[in-house]
Order: sequence, then C-alpha cells, then structure tokens
Amino acid sequence: MAWRLTIRTGGKVQRARYAELGAALDAAEARAREEAGSASSRVVDAKIKRFDPIQQVVARIELAGPERLLPSVRAGIDVRGDGSTEAYLGRVRRQVVEQHKRESSYDALRRTLAERPKAKA
Repeated sequence: MAWRLTIRTGGKVQRARYAELGAALDAAEARAREEAGSASSRVVDAKIKRFDPIQQVVARIELAGPERLLPSVRAGIDVRGDGSTEAYLGRVRRQVVEQHKRESSYDALRRTLAERPKAKA
C-alpha cells in the first residue's frame, strides 16, 4: 500500500507513489515550494468578475492515503497566484487546515495528518 501524490499545474498532471507518509509529504512540500517560487502574480479580468492572484490556484498538490479500513485520506496544498500556500483536507469539500502561530501550511498539514485516526490491522 502506498501514498499517491498528484501534482496539477496548468493543464499538466504528474503522479508519484511513496511507501511512507513522510516521504510523500517531503516531496509535496518540495514541489509546492518550487511552484510558489515561480507563481505568476497577474490579475485575471473575466469581464464579469476580477480574480486577484490570491484567488487563483496555480498548482494543486494532492495526497491520497493507503488506508483500507478508514475512508481514504485526501489532503493537499494549494499554491496561489501570489506564491502563498494553503493546506486542505478533503477532495470534493475541501476544508482549509488552520495554521497555528508561526506554523507554515506544510507544518499544519503534517500535524493534521499525524493526528488523524489510524487504521487497525
């Protein structure tokens, strides 16, 4: 059983598998930092509505867990157009992971996944 990492940037999708959660989180953080560093900060005017860079998701890095006895774990990191990042849980109904004081979105995601209930063997 493996952790699946899916990286969506623009129209491109890349996938990878990791045996351990720690390795998957390290890869997700490295890729999110890379995307955040190259995020474009331009305003999109769609005639009806204007989208500022912070409202745009330029990359989505998603983790899917290997659990069989619990509902599948879905979590990830959104990289915004201004280079900021936001951790979330869920897939269809995303819930933003609340960051504690002096905690990055990557640390918040690690903490949240470490606190989740474990599957029983």
